[in-house]
Amino acid sequence: MGTLLWIASVVLVIVGIVMLVQGSIVLGIVLIVLGLLVGPGGVSIFNGRSRAT
Repeated sequence: MGTLLWIASVVLVIVGIVMLVQGSIVLGIVLIVLGLLVGPGGVSIFNGRSRAT
C-alpha cells in the first residue's frame, strides 16, 4: 500500500508542476499540496487519525 501511495503522490506533484508551468497557479498548488499529503511520509487518507508513531 505504501508503494501505491508513493506513486500516487509523485504523479500528483508532477501534474501540479505541469499545471504551474501552464499557468494554472491555484490548481498546481492544490495538486502539489495534495501530493505531499497523500504520500507515505504525509497524512495518509487511508490510515486515519488513530495511527500512533
